[in-house]
Amino acid sequence: MLFTVRCGRCLRTGVSTARRKREVPDLFRFERELWACGVRWVAGCDEVGVGPLAGPVVAAAVVMSPTVDVAGVRDSKTLTARQREELARRIEAAAVSIGVGVVDATEIDRMNVLRATLEAMRRAVSALHVKPDFLLVDARTVPGVAIPQRAIVDGDALSYSIAAASIVAKVRRDAMMRQWHEQYPQYGFDRNMGYGTREHLQALARFGPCPLHRRSFAPVRQLGLFPSGGNGGGPG
Repeated sequence: MLFTVRCGRCLRTGVSTARRKREVPDLFRFERELWACGVRWVAGCDEVGVGPLAGPVVAAAVVMSPTVDVAGVRDSKTLTARQREELARRIEAAAVSIGVGVVDATEIDRMNVLRATLEAMRRAVSALHVKPDFLLVDARTVPGVAIPQRAIVDGDALSYSIAAASIVAKVRRDAMMRQWHEQYPQYGFDRNMGYGTREHLQALARFGPCPLHRRSFAPVRQLGLFPSGGNGGGPG
């Protein structure tokens, strides 16, 4: 469901994102407009992991109270790993509700990465134990949820709630990849997080893909290296 304007002030149409970015000195503009229109619970939703060759797409949905401001929240891509981890702890302690959705490599190969991304977002929203009255989503709208919503291009840089979701999603996915590194250390997942770095591509050429690899992605598929069992075990 696309967003519905509830009053004249509420997320006015006709004002470009670029203009908002110039005018807004903080990340609460979208949330304040919604709160001023009587919307109680606003959730931000974002995802991470669309581009990697291995691992899941992970999405997070975060509902924050209008009275809580976790200082330092901004687009996760502008933060160091240590900053993200500290902020994620503070967000999780302060949030009204957090939902996380995960779509693994097998599902990504079956449904394609765009559909997998939308499904991860739907799962994240569905996992919230407090149902939001409105969704702010980075660049997309989430299918299959009966909640008014708005897609905001560059939302993780323009909306506090979306930025919080981007941090939680990134930290959760990075933790998963570090855990999988212990099982598949030859790929360097603790460093590349599944992205197609030179080190990762060299490991793929030597060992073939493991179960975490997305076989529908060209760099994996074009290697033509699918050892029997596909477990990435490397040479005997």
